[in-house]
Amino acid sequence: MGKGTDKLYITHSEWASEDAYSANAGSGVTKSNTSNAPFKRLPFNFCAISLQPFNHPVCSPGGTIFDITNILPWLKKHGTNPVTGAPLKPTDLVKLQFTRNDDGEMVDPVTFKVLTNNTHLVALKNTGNVFAYDTVERLNIKAKHWRDLVSEEEFSRKDIITLQDPQNVESRNLGTFKYLQEGADTATPEQQRERNDPSRNVNASALGNGASILKPNTKKPTPNINPDALASNRDSINRTLSAISSSTTKPPPSTSTTINVTTSGPSTTKAHALHTTGLAAASLTSTGLTPHTTADLATLSQETYLLHPRRVRQPGYILLSISLPPASSTHNLTLELSPEFAPKACYNFLQLAKSGYYASTLFHRNIPSFMIQGGDPTGTGKGGKSHWNKNFDDEFDGPLKFDKRGVLAMANKGKNTNSSQFFITYRACPHLARKHTIFGHVVEEAESLDTLKKLEEVEVEEKGNRPKGEVRILEAKVLVDPFEEFLREEGERERVEE
Repeated sequence: MGKGTDKLYITHSEWASEDAYSANAGSGVTKSNTSNAPFKRLPFNFCAISLQPFNHPVCSPGGTIFDITNILPWLKKHGTNPVTGAPLKPTDLVKLQFTRNDDGEMVDPVTFKVLTNNTHLVALKNTGNVFAYDTVERLNIKAKHWRDLVSEEEFSRKDIITLQDPQNVESRNLGTFKYLQEGADTATPEQQRERNDPSRNVNASALGNGASILKPNTKKPTPNINPDALASNRDSINRTLSAISSSTTKPPPSTSTTINVTTSGPSTTKAHALHTTGLAAASLTSTGLTPHTTADLATLSQETYLLHPRRVRQPGYILLSISLPPASSTHNLTLELSPEFAPKACYNFLQLAKSGYYASTLFHRNIPSFMIQGGDPTGTGKGGKSHWNKNFDDEFDGPLKFDKRGVLAMANKGKNTNSSQFFITYRACPHLARKHTIFGHVVEEAESLDTLKKLEEVEVEEKGNRPKGEVRILEAKVLVDPFEEFLREEGERERVEE
């Protein structure tokens, strides 16, 4: 019973050690033994977008399982995989066929073993039949029998889609789901109506007499009002207000109210996350918190709300004033930003430009027929920080491509290492696709195109491709900030609604 011995008892030191588990765990167990899993695992029979058991399962080419009734509205609106953010079309979905036993449990159609969250599951792309991987490996792969074990249809190794791999738990980690990180709303119109209907969220049969509160109030007949009496009362009220305003030292209120649109963020009804604040659960289990009886949705910050892809669709514009050698002449280069598909990169570029971060910085690298790179205050190509003082993720969700001259993109040191450096291409560079975030392009007008041509003609050193003369950004002037325009329009729309 003892550890490494034949003792029939456990000593105190063994009972209190850090490697004790279950019933043997004593007071000496530290936090290293506690279950602090860094992820929440989604069960295999749950839809990855509704987080509920599926009824009509389909999967993406990568093996993410959805319910067809939930994924189709998302694809119609976004056209991307909500889990990974990669482009996804309805025609890419594979309809899954699960076999069930008499008890309604999902089983392997050949061995009839019950499928669990620890079963290695695969599906065949051409038929949609779901098997345990052990069955396919033993009867198909090793036997070189490339026919579906249920329908006898031929398939190849590339048709095998992994739905669940117990050796790769991160594939179903809720913490890595992109739409959950961004707080995207996945509710269908029908679910949204049901969510807003209080009578659908309360068990009225358990309320007793209180159920009458949820019943719609019957409209009472409006009493007959004498228009003459109403006009007389209105005149009386106006005379009283005039007398009060004239007797005070403050000027009378203006009849036209001016509403100042601030950048404090959109209303909370438009910036809700998919998770609650947690106050109701916390106050239920703790006497140190003020009791909360409603599960209010958490509110997104203004920045998180604005930086959601495809929310801000209006383009932005920045004017770069550049000094070129040898005479240090000034030339202008106008850039158009695309926040619809790269909101983080555009927001970062705009905020740095507003703060004067790019003023007096050099273009430290210039490769003719390829690109010119700048944005590093140190001028070495090894420095630079983002607006958030940390690297931010790549943004590849959109139609933007390196298919022409003048594409504006983020320079990086690898995956998800964007900071302040950027580059502008001199030609189409398809080999850079999905390696660098594209967030704009040079405006196709005479002055900007001429400046871009002069940049390419600047002489460079043979080693390092550094310009021989200083190519310096004198000023980065924001002409149009699409995020501020979006907030202003939101404020005006809310004012009209009120």
